[in-house]
Amino acid sequence: MFLIDTSVWISVFRDKTGKSRQTLESIIKNDSIFLTRFTQMELLQGCRDEREWRLLETYLEDQDYIEVNSSTWTATARIYYDLQRQGLTVRSSIDCCIAQLTIESQLTLIHNDRDFEMIQSVRLFNGIRFQP
Repeated sequence: MFLIDTSVWISVFRDKTGKSRQTLESIIKNDSIFLTRFTQMELLQGCRDEREWRLLETYLEDQDYIEVNSSTWTATARIYYDLQRQGLTVRSSIDCCIAQLTIESQLTLIHNDRDFEMIQSVRLFNGIRFQP
């Protein structure tokens, strides 16, 4: 089972050749996929016009989501804190939350974001770097 990060969806949606989609499909095969509400938010924020918003909103309504719980927030802050203590800074604390949700849900994260590789230096989780 996989959690797919925003960085991957952006590659898939923007790629006119279909190569990114094929690569993603070859990784996930027939496994279940999940998103986070952060991914939903980030994708909708990037819409170029009302038509794209409506299409994407409809698509995202039918997806399965991993939700945060009360302990997720503290664990997420700890990831950020532990990175900072090592002199490492991620560009977005949202990435720390997505990593924590991956850990809690025992999923494999598919991403194309160097911050997750940095996070893996302080937290073990299954992650695959998406390279279309």
